[in-house]
Parts: sequence; structure tokens; C-alpha cells
Amino acid sequence: MADTTDRGDDDVVDRILSRANDSAAGYSIFGRAQALQDESTAAGSDDGEQFDREERQALRRVAGLSTELEDVTEVEYRQLRLENVVLIGVYAQGTLEDAENSLRELSALAETAGAVVLDGLLQRRPYPDPSTYLGKGKAHELREIVTSLGADTVIADTELAPSQRRALEDVVKVKVIDRTAVILDIFSQHAKSREGKAQVELAQLEYLLPRLRGWGESMSRQAGGQVGGAGAGMGSRGPGETKIELDRRRIHTRMAKLRKQIKGFAPAREAKRANRHRHEVPSVAIVGYTNAGKSSLLNRLTRAGVLVENALFATLDSTTRRTKTKDGREYTLSDTVGFVRNLPHQLVEAFRSTLEEVAEADLLVHVVDAAHPDPAAQIATVRDVVGDVGARDVPELIVFNKSDLIDDDQRLVLRGIAPDAVFVSARTGEGVDEMLDAIERMLPRPSVAVELLVPYDRGDIISMLHRRGAVRQLDYLAAGTRVKAAVTEEIAAQLQEFATGS
Repeated sequence: MADTTDRGDDDVVDRILSRANDSAAGYSIFGRAQALQDESTAAGSDDGEQFDREERQALRRVAGLSTELEDVTEVEYRQLRLENVVLIGVYAQGTLEDAENSLRELSALAETAGAVVLDGLLQRRPYPDPSTYLGKGKAHELREIVTSLGADTVIADTELAPSQRRALEDVVKVKVIDRTAVILDIFSQHAKSREGKAQVELAQLEYLLPRLRGWGESMSRQAGGQVGGAGAGMGSRGPGETKIELDRRRIHTRMAKLRKQIKGFAPAREAKRANRHRHEVPSVAIVGYTNAGKSSLLNRLTRAGVLVENALFATLDSTTRRTKTKDGREYTLSDTVGFVRNLPHQLVEAFRSTLEEVAEADLLVHVVDAAHPDPAAQIATVRDVVGDVGARDVPELIVFNKSDLIDDDQRLVLRGIAPDAVFVSARTGEGVDEMLDAIERMLPRPSVAVELLVPYDRGDIISMLHRRGAVRQLDYLAAGTRVKAAVTEEIAAQLQEFATGS
């Protein structure tokens, strides 16, 4: 039990999740974690066949198999049984409600990673304990809770130092991981493309490197000169590396190879981007918090068939589709990876090449979950990450998605947060036309006015003007088609031979 010195006003443990009534289903008193929406609203008819979602759900828990196996890797173990987890968090600033929202989001992350959340603990203290994160007394209380619930993993709602993780594991006697490890685990499950898998592996190795842990003499590859054991003297000294040093060197070598591999993907992406710039096609990037409905919105607009799943970080690989405004101007729409509070910096760095699509965009469509209990915090988190990738100056259109799940009072509150926002529902189609009109208004418009006389055998010029410019007037004369249009400076230079000069 905890020492009385550990019990005070700053050491109040608030239970925010109770033991599941049905531990196999993983439901708490809060029902599904609030970061996840109801299954009936997760996907619609505009989302295509969704073959990827079926593939992801093909391998789940297999009934009747023993999970107490020896000599299996952690990945194989996770495939065989769901982990029972207890969540912990420490907060010094802000309100209890903010801390609970953060822990609910961690619960959703754990569910997405394939765990069953049994319980959750919050502690208010000035700062996390540098040794065991919770403090010695509360760590022993946590051990009792873990033992009574039969949990096999503890997840902390922050990034733990390697020493904190080891010290807490020594007390609670089960595996201890942190929020960063859970997010990396989800990314590793959902990565599909070669680039996505390489980016996730690089982020995992950067996270793992300072957290390598040796396990006694069996990990050693060194021996002293005066060794008493038989066969441990001359000839046993080896290359002078311990096993953990060898692992570190191999990780550094693998990381260098992955960085080179990711760099090799850049030319193809840059060629596509240069092709769009050459043809002056404006680009729109859809950004937002994870599970806000970005992929559903892209599917509603373009029928792209992008995977839609009621899970956090369902989309890791960016998807780009071409569409048109009502006046015929072409532009591209790009779906991007979702963001989350305390997004690991390893992931931001690893996915920087993918997030270049955001920095290069002409307009950001910032999708926000209107039904979330704290949309303002989501907006702030996304803007922070957007600033980190150098896109702070890109124009932004706030779009409150899932508007069919809120009432008029909630709309009024959201309008106060973002007065110029558009309310849409990717599921019902409400507000989509209004959003498209807003995108059309905010896209950069051609600024050079031209008047051309185009021969009738050059219909390709007229078609290009409709596609890449803004045609104001068409007159059909004997000598050809007289066109008044607005175009970019580059196109105006190319069409100089058709200029009438009047």
C-alpha cells in the first residue's frame, strides 16, 4: 500500500474508467472511446467497395487457441490474443475534464491497436515522478489494481523516459509502454505502401534506440583476462562488443539504409508535383485530426474509394485525385495522414516527405470532428503540426464534418470558434456544395487578362483555356474564335501568337 506521505491534495487518483462489464468486448462505462464514432456512421455508399477494410479485419482473435505459448515474438503474440491494458496519466495544469479527454483518446488509441481497456487512473501532481512516473506509493497501488484485474500491460498517457519505464515495470511486474509506442504500433499495422512502411520502421527504430535493454550476462560478448570459469579465458574475448552495443550498431545501419530508401522515393513525387506546377493545376490538401472524416469527405467529393474505417490513423498513405470547380478549373485534392495531440516527433520527421504535400498546397481544407467534446484543442493540435511542416502561411478553410450528429446549440458554439467555417456531413452530403463553393472562392485565380483570336483548327487552345484559365467571353467570327479570358503569366506567354492586341 502507498505510504501516507504519498497521499495529499496533489496525489489524488481519479478513476475515470471502470472495469469492463464484458471484458471480452472491452466496453467501459463510457461505451466506445469518444474518439471513435458509432459503427453505423463510419462509412457510406460514397466510399466505394472498401476492400482494404475487409482485409484489415480478416485476422482477428481466434477462439479456442491457447495463448500461453513459448518462444514466440511479440508480434506473433499480439496476433493471438488481445492485450488487457490499464491506462495511467499525470496532469499538473488544466482541468480534470481536459485530462479525462486525453485519457479517453488514449483509450481509443489502445482499442485501435487491438487492446481491451480495463481501467484508467489519473493523478494530479506538480510534475511526473522522475523515477516511477506516478511516485512510489501510487506505483504500488497500480500494481494491486493490475493484479486484481488481470491486466498484462500498462499504458502511460505521455512519453516515458527509458529509466521511468524500467522502474515502473520493476514495480508493477507487467509490460509498461507509453502513448508514443501505441501510436507507432498503430502506424506499423496500417502502413501499406513501401514508402509508408519504411517511414514507420524508421520512426520505430528512432524510438527504440535509446530504450534498448540488456538482460544480464547472457547478453554480454566480453570476457575479462582472468576468468575462473572453464572455457572462458583465452579465445573467448571476441570482438569487444556487448550484445546491446551490437544491436545499437545494427539499428544505426538499418536507419541509414531506410533514410536512403525514403530519399529515393522523392524524385517520383517531385516529378508529379512539377507536372502539376507546369500545368498550373492548383492543389488542395485535406488536413485534420485523426478520425475526423477526411477520407470520407474525399470519397464524397471524388469517389476515390479511399479506405474508410472507424479507427484512428486508418489513412497513412496520401491519396491525390483531380476534380473541377463549377466554372471548369481543374485542381487536385490530397488526403493526408491524420494528426493527434502529442504526435511523436519521430513520426513527424519520418513522414515529413509525405507531409510536403501540405506545405506545397495552395489551400488547406482543415476537417474538424464537430461531434468531438473538445474541437478547439483538435484545431490547435493540427495547426501546430501544420506549422512544423512549414505550411503556416497556406490559406485555410475550416470544415466541421459530422454536422448531422450535432444540434443547433453546438453549431452556435462551433461558429464562435471559427466564424467562417462550413458545416458538412460526408455521410449525408449536407453542406458539400457550400464547401465546394468556398474552395472555388479561395483557390488562386488566373490574373492576366488576354484577348485572343484562335483559328477553328486549334480547338485544343480553347479546351486548354477552359481547363486551366477562366474564360470570360466567346465570339465566333469568320477568322476564328475570339476569346476573352484570364490566365496565368506562363500561359499568356505561350499564347502570344494568338493575341489580338486590342
